[in-house]
Amino acid sequence: MGEISITKLLVVGALIVLLFGTKKLRTLGGDLGAAIKGFKKAMNEDETSAKSASNTDTTADRITHKD
Repeated sequence: MGEISITKLLVVGALIVLLFGTKKLRTLGGDLGAAIKGFKKAMNEDETSAKSASNTDTTADRITHKD
């Protein structure tokens, strides 16, 4: 009962395709992919803005310490 074999996965996959249809699954996959791509883009933009802010802060600290 605890094992998940390839045949069980194939049966479950076939039932999902029969219930939802291939067109709906294709659009669902496209929407999921777009959401993941948007999330990754937002994370990269957040990291670059944090890096630029920290570089600006360290430069300002260096200038004030020279005085």
